[in-house]
Amino acid sequence: MPVALTSGDPAGIGPEIAVAARLALGAEVPFFYIGDPAHLPEGTALAEIAAPAEALLVAPDTLPVLVQEFAAPARPGTLDPANAAGTIAAIRRAVELVRDGQASAVCTNPIHKKALKDGADFPYPGHTEFLAALAGIDRVVMMLASDALRVVPVTIHIPLSEVTAALTPELLEETLRITHAGLIRDFGIAAPRIAVAGLNPHAGEGGAMGHEESTLIAPVLDRLRAEGMELSGPASADTMFHAPARARYDAAVAMYHDQALIPIKTLDFDRGVNVTLGLPFVRTSPDHGTALDIAGQGVASASSLVEALRMAHRMGRNRRQAA
Repeated sequence: MPVALTSGDPAGIGPEIAVAARLALGAEVPFFYIGDPAHLPEGTALAEIAAPAEALLVAPDTLPVLVQEFAAPARPGTLDPANAAGTIAAIRRAVELVRDGQASAVCTNPIHKKALKDGADFPYPGHTEFLAALAGIDRVVMMLASDALRVVPVTIHIPLSEVTAALTPELLEETLRITHAGLIRDFGIAAPRIAVAGLNPHAGEGGAMGHEESTLIAPVLDRLRAEGMELSGPASADTMFHAPARARYDAAVAMYHDQALIPIKTLDFDRGVNVTLGLPFVRTSPDHGTALDIAGQGVASASSLVEALRMAHRMGRNRRQAA
């Protein structure tokens, strides 16, 4: 089954990198684009399809497009709230197609949250929360993944000053359980090895630099180890991400946003993929935003989207085999 790729905000780089990804991948990854054909770059070789299965019949150098109507033309670099409803509808449609068994996974191009709020009163902080709502679940986990590293932050888009209050045993345990299950189901790793970072420098250094490691993190790890999970840590984050350390685990769980994202963006900036674990369907996304400043100039890199499509295809296959 093909992957469903949403348009994202048509003022951003989504339409042009979708075309570039098709040319880069050819027949390697079957996918189709949900959006307005008029929003694609001039001269794009495209084929309008009526159903996802038709994407498999389209030539490798031609983009299969499942038409989604938008209210306004796309002007690269200039947001138009009139297109918010179409952007949201493309996401909703992709989810419906995957849940109906017509597509293997959802891959989402970047959205612009303010444009969605201004144009459609979008009530969600972003893609992840909207997808969780469509799935009817309360808790999902964000993973950033590449060939070099998979990493999960327990707390995400909150000020550093609020991390300690937000970091609870329940949140850490839930994150670890969802990560462990996702590695098995979506990545095909039968017995995942997960490394867990401490919160403080040197993992608290025996209490000299903080006590969260001993009072909060370690008890959760001990409890889950007793159930059979292979967990290491809490470890000092500054020694977790060099090559020999990375060879000892399948994913790292970090306590806050930058502790997780700085390593992967340093190691593999252009090919990192945003993965949402815990959904009843596979979802990936390139690890960048709409890039309005370069939209329409023909300079945007499709590398992250190419990797997101590849990963969505593999994860969809793994999930079907595990079913």
